[in-house]
Amino acid sequence: MIKKAAVIALAAGIGWAQAPGGGATGLTRAAQLPASTGESAGSAVTAQQGSVQVGGEFSGSVPANGTPAGPIQLTIADAIKRGLDANLGPIAANDSQRAARAQRLQALSALLPNISASASDTVTQVNLAAYGFQFHIPASLGFSIPSVVGPYNYSSLQGSLSQSLYDPVARRNWQSAKALEQAASLSAKDAHELVILAVGGTYLQCLSTAARVASQKAQVDNAQAIYQQAQVRKAAGTNARIDVTRSQVQLQTEQQSLTSLQADYRKQIISLARLIGLPQDREINLSDALDSNAAPVPDAAQAIQQALSQRADLQATAAQVKAAELAVSAARAERLPAASISGNYGVIGPNPESTHGVFAVTGSVTVPIWMGGRTGADIEQAEATLHQRQAELADQRGRVEQGVRNALIELETAVGQVKVAESSKILAADTLTQARDRFAAGVATTVEVVQAQQQVAAADSDYITSLFSMRLARLSLAREMGQTESGLFNSKREKQ
Repeated sequence: MIKKAAVIALAAGIGWAQAPGGGATGLTRAAQLPASTGESAGSAVTAQQGSVQVGGEFSGSVPANGTPAGPIQLTIADAIKRGLDANLGPIAANDSQRAARAQRLQALSALLPNISASASDTVTQVNLAAYGFQFHIPASLGFSIPSVVGPYNYSSLQGSLSQSLYDPVARRNWQSAKALEQAASLSAKDAHELVILAVGGTYLQCLSTAARVASQKAQVDNAQAIYQQAQVRKAAGTNARIDVTRSQVQLQTEQQSLTSLQADYRKQIISLARLIGLPQDREINLSDALDSNAAPVPDAAQAIQQALSQRADLQATAAQVKAAELAVSAARAERLPAASISGNYGVIGPNPESTHGVFAVTGSVTVPIWMGGRTGADIEQAEATLHQRQAELADQRGRVEQGVRNALIELETAVGQVKVAESSKILAADTLTQARDRFAAGVATTVEVVQAQQQVAAADSDYITSLFSMRLARLSLAREMGQTESGLFNSKREKQ
């Protein structure tokens, strides 16, 4: 019995790790934020000076599911719905939001209990000589201790728990992660607005080009009619050959312009399909029309106030500032003590039928005294990041106000241009009618008719441009105010 007890005692001492006890955890370090939030997603989609520019992730999409066969009838509402589902901008923003939520949950785990359970069955053999044990027992005692012990078996079933009782750094890290999650959520909302601006603006641009194509077709038909009339008059001897040549040149010029516009339209339809995930080889017919919107231009002060309170990207930047403030607080809290408790309970024995309870409970308080200057460096880094975030927020407020004011100027200009273009279009059409009547009566040449036709073409182009500019300016202003969806469909609601 003595021999067996001694051998087992030595083996148990060497195999001490079979019953792990609780231990104190180290001090938590403040989580540092990136030095810069990077380029704003708002710069990827811009609508100003009568054009829409879409770049970055917002210019791409994933293939949409459930696309019907054959030609696709597409309203602006359908296009936006498809864009919100398939465009890469919102997809990336939603993934960033999920990543921020995961980081918040990771930070929260440091404050919650960590519980685990383990079961094991071990067969081992220990070479005591390898650990430096050499036994020289006199033979007269009647026993000896072998240098190799085992094999022997033991089984264990244990549960462990660790809990932070007071950790100011971990708590502030969690609060900072919450603010970052809120910022990611607001950025996803801003991406929603940007997709509406990108898809809506591109759709309007396609409508504008389609209207130009229709107008140019009318110009071609008109030039064809004048050319045929010139040929008839020349055959009758009442018209010179130069009039026929001049009208033919004008007809070919109009046909060339029509071909160029049709090519532009097809390319813009492909760009629209890319934004909303539709197949690029599919025929897409736009169901809406490019019409005017008689809604009044809002007051500048009120529009700026709404933008400052409703812009999701501005709110996201403010949430970034809050996260940076909490990061500074976490860095300063590294100087405070932390308390935790840990323990385990289980059973252990030579086999599952012969076990006995074992447990260990450890409570600890850790007081930082000197960390080699790490805490001061963490505070300085966090404060630098906070200062940069505050500067970014102040700059973004100025950019939001600038964007609203510019959009208001463009809208006021476009509204005035629509009125002038409407009048010019009527006058040009009347001039062309008179010129054609004079040419038919033989009192005018094709020069006068061609000039009148060019005036009609220019007036139609100006009118279409002014309509597009006004609709785009309203959409751009709605974006600057954080009301893109309501700005896009405002004219439809008013007409209903």
